Amino acid sequence: MKPLDRPGPPEAFWSQPLAELLEQLASGEEGLTTAEAERRLRSHGPNSLAPPPRSGGARLMLRQFTSPIILILAAAALLSFLLDSPTDGLIILAIVLISGLLGFWQEYGAAGAVAQMLQTVQPTARVRRDGTERAIPVAEVVPGDRLVLSAGAGIPADCRLLEECDLSLNEAALTGESFPVSKHPTVVEAETPPARRSNVLFLGTHVVSGSGTAVVVRTGAATQFAAIAERLRQRSPETDFERGVRRFGALLMELTLLLVITIFAVNVILQRPVVDSFLFALALGVGLTPQLLPAIISVNLAQGARRMAARRVIVKRLSSIENFGSLSVLCSDKTGTLTEGRAKVQRSCGVDGGANPSVLLYAAVNAGFETGFTNPIDVAIRDAARSSEDASAAIDLSAWTKLDEIPFDFHRKRLSVLARADGAPVLITKGAFLKVLEVCDRAETAAGAVVPLTAVEGELRERYAAWSAEGYRVLAVAVRRWDPEGGLVPRAVSRTDETGMTVLGLLALTDPLRSGVPATVAELECLGVRLKMITGDNALVAARVGREAGLRNPEVLTGAQLQQLSDTALPVRAEQVDVFAEIEPSQKERLILALRRAGHVVGYLGDGINDAPALHAADVGLSVQGAVDVAREAADIVLLDPDLAVLLAGIREGRRTFANTLKYVFMATSANFGNMVSMAVASLALPFLPLLPKQILLTNLLTDLPEMTIASDRVDPEWISSPHRWSIPFIKRFMVTFGLVSSLFDVVTFLVLLRILHADAAQFRSGWFVESVLSAASIVLVIRTRGPLLHSRPSRALVGATIAVVVLTLPLPWKPLGRLFGFVPLPLDFLLPLLLILAAYVASAELAKGWFYRRWTGS
Repeated sequence: MKPLDRPGPPEAFWSQPLAELLEQLASGEEGLTTAEAERRLRSHGPNSLAPPPRSGGARLMLRQFTSPIILILAAAALLSFLLDSPTDGLIILAIVLISGLLGFWQEYGAAGAVAQMLQTVQPTARVRRDGTERAIPVAEVVPGDRLVLSAGAGIPADCRLLEECDLSLNEAALTGESFPVSKHPTVVEAETPPARRSNVLFLGTHVVSGSGTAVVVRTGAATQFAAIAERLRQRSPETDFERGVRRFGALLMELTLLLVITIFAVNVILQRPVVDSFLFALALGVGLTPQLLPAIISVNLAQGARRMAARRVIVKRLSSIENFGSLSVLCSDKTGTLTEGRAKVQRSCGVDGGANPSVLLYAAVNAGFETGFTNPIDVAIRDAARSSEDASAAIDLSAWTKLDEIPFDFHRKRLSVLARADGAPVLITKGAFLKVLEVCDRAETAAGAVVPLTAVEGELRERYAAWSAEGYRVLAVAVRRWDPEGGLVPRAVSRTDETGMTVLGLLALTDPLRSGVPATVAELECLGVRLKMITGDNALVAARVGREAGLRNPEVLTGAQLQQLSDTALPVRAEQVDVFAEIEPSQKERLILALRRAGHVVGYLGDGINDAPALHAADVGLSVQGAVDVAREAADIVLLDPDLAVLLAGIREGRRTFANTLKYVFMATSANFGNMVSMAVASLALPFLPLLPKQILLTNLLTDLPEMTIASDRVDPEWISSPHRWSIPFIKRFMVTFGLVSSLFDVVTFLVLLRILHADAAQFRSGWFVESVLSAASIVLVIRTRGPLLHSRPSRALVGATIAVVVLTLPLPWKPLGRLFGFVPLPLDFLLPLLLILAAYVASAELAKGWFYRRWTGS
């Protein structure tokens, strides 16, 4: 095969004759060889919108030092180094560096673990290589590849259409057009705008219906989608968890700025050295800021993702884990999640209710020749035909010739195949009962008698209702025959030919409820998650499945009824109802948004072609490994097994992760707020700075060490049993309550050191440093649980880190390293009063905790 030169095809490849384009791309019927594809991949690079990250570790390291307060502190330390004390400046820079390295170490390990897990669910494309059809990673698609397309397939690059059968694409991501666009392999003018290039398939779009083949022309950054730079820069919608983190950050920024400006101004007014005052105020600001919060969040999320992966749940977007734990409503399709997803033909009958072998015969021909996406209904019909004596002769598809096909779509809800055996062509249609019936005007009995549809319609509708009420999925089968003598025998058909058809009878299929679904639904209820079923099936089938699954309110709201509800009324009604039937794809997104407006954190589990908008609209989009490309790519979380039971473990992991993240927030804000308020007050009341800037930073570093292990901590059962969400008012109350308790004992420490022990400035700083670090490390064990301290066992890592901090802190004033930080050895009679204050503080915090949760949560 002729190698492809790097420059590629002309700009207007849609206007180029197809043969000329294929020659330029050196793409033949057999597709590329593996060797040529590898060469082109090296030449053109991976098929990605962004280049592969380089020096990711370096960028991550840099990010640890780019917060404004860290940069200002580093600049101030350098100023101190130049003007006053090079030792102090070096110490401050060293502490900043150590804090950054700790954050980098945690985040880098978390990022690597997540990248490995994402390889499990990487998107693929079906191409022809070495003459055979195969699935390859989308990143390995190259110009000249021959794509094989079917309903649900995502378009991995910009392509030129070669052949199609009723191919329609959703191009909303590129053009904003919500209706499917038909594609045809014709040449269009060079000046044709993208939205009207009917022979081009664009990256970022997906197949709604039909099938076809195409040749890849442009990949990665050369595609039309990549050219829309602003749209590419848009982030995914902000999740509930991300919104909480942002608001928490805004709260801290307000407090930090207020504290820094006030303390600096007052110290300058008191005529203290400007550089020392500035460094002291900045150090207080750093002390109030939980610097390790990004690393703690990353580690919490990564560990949660690893635990979920062990349960065959792959997390694509880490922030969705905590939203997963906050779920209060989970919306799910019926087929394959509540049910087995393996249909079986149980009954068939003619229009008069008696046996009619032609029903299964024609259904088998239709199912055998369809080329759309694989579905359990066609598999079940083919299986039934092979096992049926009546259809044994009909299933030999070699006796039939397929002439054309009208693929299934979600508006028509039927599939038609034009085929012939020995005689004239027959258009065979099967699909949803009502949708097939609307294109029929007559019926044919088993004996071959043709009667007007009105003669049997009432009986057919009664049988449809009765079978549906028993939980059967009911399909109708119809045909349209042409008289070969009439001279108008078609060899191709379109949707307009689905008219004047003759209904032959009905097929009833079962898709049994998964074992354990009622127990899973009950467990979800115990976790505070209400399951709602959204299905396109008829209301009778949906109601029966809802009752069998144990949904709280199996009352049914149909798509037609939903259409009549206003945007104001829908959130109220959507909260009340648990079964939504006969729902059109466009209505799913509206339902999800209505439930979110009602105040719920909503998850949506979908695997179909038209589920992408609903997956994007939900707080947590979930799909399964076997889903169509567009659904799997839109999801935040992918289940390797299509089983609701695995969601239970995921929800628990999400809540465990969220609980441990909030523990860090509670610990850091309450302890830091208390210490910073105490130091601010002391700096105004004392003739000297209560702690030097480098001592404040060392305090902050040491008290962060136990909190770094919080991701491994055990979580109380009450955090798992119900959903929780960010509450900035609650965090404020917690911070003020426990911060004031901390400040109260700091004041007691001040009085004891100054009035009873008569400490000088250096002894005061050394004593308060020891008491401050030990109290912050101890209080972690109190705050980590809502219950009594001794009734909840912390993790070994947390206990070990707390002991390590105590061992490092107690002897520090006597060590040579302590002298670098300005500490002096403490008289031994200082230790007992400080330890008594520490014990009283821990006991008081335990009492305050009980009061706080009774006051603000009622527990």
